[in-house]
Amino acid sequence: MFLAEQFISSPEQIPPNYSRKVALLRSSIFRLGQRSLVRGILLAIGALAASLRLAGFPDFDALHTSHWQILAVLVACWAMVETARCLGRHWSLYHAGVLILLYAELMILALALFFWLYLL
Repeated sequence: MFLAEQFISSPEQIPPNYSRKVALLRSSIFRLGQRSLVRGILLAIGALAASLRLAGFPDFDALHTSHWQILAVLVACWAMVETARCLGRHWSLYHAGVLILLYAELMILALALFFWLYLL
């Protein structure tokens, strides 16, 4: 029987069916070819935060428009596309949850568009 100390102290005794390499697992968030609800949600929340901050959110008396808001609008659109990719063909509760997320992201997109076009 091989123990962990034997693996560390004498690498030549490692059985041939074991590997000394470490497998690095990547999340589906970073794989753009795969569908990921988490990526869509994070993009939408990031677009909302950026849009509010660019509009001068903490001070309601100083709300203003910014030409950089177009980036928040584009990220919100990208978030909707990423979430829409997760829709299935058959109706299920998962499908209903994705539709609710799409409606929430539509509201984020509308808010970002409002802040972009506000006081132009």
